[in-house]
Amino acid sequence: MTTYENLLLTLDNGILTITINRADKLNALSTATITEIRSAVQQVYDDAAVKGAIITGTGPKAFVAGADISEIAELSEVTARSFAERGQEVFSMIERCNKPIIAAVNGFALGGGCELAMACHIRVASNNARLGLPEVSLGILPGYGGTQRLTQLVGKGKAMELIMTGDMIPAEEAKALGLINHVVPQEELMAKCVQIMEKIMIKAPLAVGLVIDCINAALNKDENGYQTEANAFARCCASEDFVEGTNAFLEKRTPNFTGN
Repeated sequence: MTTYENLLLTLDNGILTITINRADKLNALSTATITEIRSAVQQVYDDAAVKGAIITGTGPKAFVAGADISEIAELSEVTARSFAERGQEVFSMIERCNKPIIAAVNGFALGGGCELAMACHIRVASNNARLGLPEVSLGILPGYGGTQRLTQLVGKGKAMELIMTGDMIPAEEAKALGLINHVVPQEELMAKCVQIMEKIMIKAPLAVGLVIDCINAALNKDENGYQTEANAFARCCASEDFVEGTNAFLEKRTPNFTGN
């Protein structure tokens, strides 16, 4: 497994846990950290032993408290564009991954940290977590896809309010808005994420991956989501897992899916 400066990776029973390990910086996303996240997510794509991933942060205070402000302060109009596009590309990799990726939000998820969590397929937060996009306080705006994903998750009106005010909201409010799926005590956070992942992992991997494609297509104005769904349905029906799943149901037994 690759050695990282800013991440800790562990693989256990098919679940790759990616921990952002910059506790002294509240796990802020430096350019180097973004690059390492890209490499770790590529492992999720490529390694057959990985069935899904959980992304979290080191320590009890922060998931990711934002981007590295010392780097942002040095940006010009030209370098800012590539800075934003690089982060967008990595977070889009997470969003499009055909294996489930869950954000275990263990504290502050601000700015780039909130954007990272929103790129994941499911978000579980500890009850001390606070989320927000406070970039306007720095004279900028979310650049890693935050304006788009927050709007998709909570609606235009609330996204306008949260991004323009830069307000932080507690985990329970985020759950009420649809930004967070579950809120649990911090000591139960990883167990809850593993529980959800294990539920997904016993289902047909091809079908799960195509579910991700179809739901993403629903939010892509350049794609016919209904056609994507019909194509995906047909692809599932051509799979060995379809035969196994239907036979197992009729035979009243647990299916043994292989991803084929």
